Amino acid sequence: MNKAFTRETDGEDDDGPSAEPQLPSGKNYITRAGYDRLRAELFALIDQERPRIVEVVHWAASNGDRSENGDYLYGKKRLREIDRRIRFLTRRLEIAEVVDPSVHRGSDQIFFGATVVYADAEGRETEITILGVDEADTARGQISWVSPVARALLKAREGDTVKLVLPDGAQSLEVLSVTYPTSAAG
Repeated sequence: MNKAFTRETDGEDDDGPSAEPQLPSGKNYITRAGYDRLRAELFALIDQERPRIVEVVHWAASNGDRSENGDYLYGKKRLREIDRRIRFLTRRLEIAEVVDPSVHRGSDQIFFGATVVYADAEGRETEITILGVDEADTARGQISWVSPVARALLKAREGDTVKLVLPDGAQSLEVLSVTYPTSAAG
């Protein structure tokens, strides 16, 4: 079949089922700081990165044979990646629901945005902050509100013991402290 009648990306453009985390409530809870970071990334892609790559692809295309032109081929691939990320960010920002965790300041109950210290059955203490799916960073002790640990902890209070169900069995976690940020800065 003539290449003119086939899809150029051969499925690379498909966002696929794993490209976007599924949210149980259909809402994308996020802090103001997380929302602002996603928005800044989106505008940087649209206003800076994409136009720069389009210029490179245009220049490379003017050099002749595109089939062996590395700048052209890489540029087209990079454009697809950028466009995919732009679509993803646009969808995530459209369903985003900005939450100010500081409204719970002084509360001992766990809600979105809480920083929680808990101990497991062996007495090991762990500190986590419950944030949005798009802003959580486990390396920094930030977990998504849809993660198993966060779901077990949500609505518990200081001193409560909650049950965390894992594939290899259940664990008990004791909530030691709950704190919230002082402002919406997250």
